[in-house]
Amino acid sequence: MTWNEYLWFAIPVILCWIFAGVLVFKVNRKWIVDVLMLLGISMLGLFILGLWIGQERPPLRTMGETRLWYSFFLAGIGYLTYKHWNYKWILSFATLVSSVFIVINIVKPEIHSTNLMPALQSYWFVPHVTVYILSYSMLGAATIAAIIQLRKMNKSKVDNNLYQFIDNIVYIGFGFLMLGLLMGALWAKEAWGHYWSWDPKETWAFVTCVAYLVYIHMRLNKRHPRLTLWVLPIAFVLLMITWLGVSYLPAAQSSIHVYS
Repeated sequence: MTWNEYLWFAIPVILCWIFAGVLVFKVNRKWIVDVLMLLGISMLGLFILGLWIGQERPPLRTMGETRLWYSFFLAGIGYLTYKHWNYKWILSFATLVSSVFIVINIVKPEIHSTNLMPALQSYWFVPHVTVYILSYSMLGAATIAAIIQLRKMNKSKVDNNLYQFIDNIVYIGFGFLMLGLLMGALWAKEAWGHYWSWDPKETWAFVTCVAYLVYIHMRLNKRHPRLTLWVLPIAFVLLMITWLGVSYLPAAQSSIHVYS
C-alpha cells in the first residue's frame, strides 16, 4: 500500500469521526458512537499497517507519517477517555483535531517521502518516535481538559473529577515524554556517538520537559490553581514548536530531526 490509496481511507475515517463527535451529544444510543469511533480508528490503523508493509519500513520518518500516528493515538485516547469518564466534549475535540491532521495530509502530499537514511534504521527509531507521539496525544488531551476547567472556574464551577483526569493524563504523558527522550539519547549514542548535542530540537525538547515539570510542581503544591492550569496550554505550545516549528529554523536544517 502507498500514499496513492490514502484518500480512500482518509475520507471514511473523517466522516466516521465527525459524525461520532456530533452524535455523542445528540443520541442516547452510545453504541452508534462506539461503532463509528472504532470503525474510524480501525480504518486508519489498517492504512498505517498497509503503509508500513508497502514501504518496507515503519511510517514514522516524515512529518506526514507522524501526523498519521498523532491522529490515530489522539482519537484512541479521546475515545477511551469518553468510555471511562463519559466526557463527551473530549471525544468531540479529539475527533476534530484528529480529522484536521488527516486533512492536512490530504492537501500537502509533497511531504511524503519513502527514503529512510541509515541513521534511522536503528531499532531505537520506532519506539522513540511512537512513544513521543503517544505522549503528544495525551498532553494534547490534557490541554483541552485544562481549558475546559478554566472555563468552569470562570463560572465558579470546579470539576474535581476533571482535575483528577488532567493530573493522571499529564503524569502518564510526561512519563512517556521522558521515556521518549531517554530512547532518543540511546539512539543518538548508537548512531552518532553522543547522547546529547543540544541541537535546536533537543533544546526545545528540554524546555518543554521543564514546562511540564513546572506544572507538576505547582499542582503538588496546590497553590494558584488558575495559574497552574494556564501552564498546560503554554507547555503544549512549546511542545508543538518542538514537533512542528523547530524544523523551519535555519539552524535546524542540518539536524536529523528535520522531516522532509
